[in-house]
Amino acid sequence: MPDSALSQALREAYAAAPTDEVILHTLEFNHPAFTVPIRVVRDHADLVATLEAGAPINPGQPVTFTAYAFDFDLPQVDGPAPEIQITIDNVSREITRNIEAAAISGQALTVIYRPFLSTDLTAPQMNPPLHLTVTSIEADQYTVTARAQFRDVGNKRFPGEDYTGDRFPGLVA
Repeated sequence: MPDSALSQALREAYAAAPTDEVILHTLEFNHPAFTVPIRVVRDHADLVATLEAGAPINPGQPVTFTAYAFDFDLPQVDGPAPEIQITIDNVSREITRNIEAAAISGQALTVIYRPFLSTDLTAPQMNPPLHLTVTSIEADQYTVTARAQFRDVGNKRFPGEDYTGDRFPGLVA
């Protein structure tokens, strides 16, 4: 993860590790089949925090992240398409039903990672937050495991247009 994406406050928290500041890791899963996004925080208590102004749903508003035990690793910068694996334990039936509906629909499931500092819940400490697309997901009655990655811009054609003699006759001598 590039350091330029981290806010100054989060850099200080990582470097100095003050005992009164805890980094609260949150995930937000979005899909058209969901009536509301699935928002979780890696903590023992639910979290009410304010989203950034550019959030796709509830921008600039305080929202509740439900406490869940989950694990993930932030993606490495190198490689064509950085990927993370997310594992959420002891999921509710509601989350399992939503994940199944998303898998059946064929539309993309997205996940947003936002770190908050326990001393400042007015905005995430990473601006913009990480937006990833879920590439695979498995759910059973106890656990949801997902792999998500950034858009693969490294293998995208540039420019995205084909300059052919049929479309652009001035190119042909």
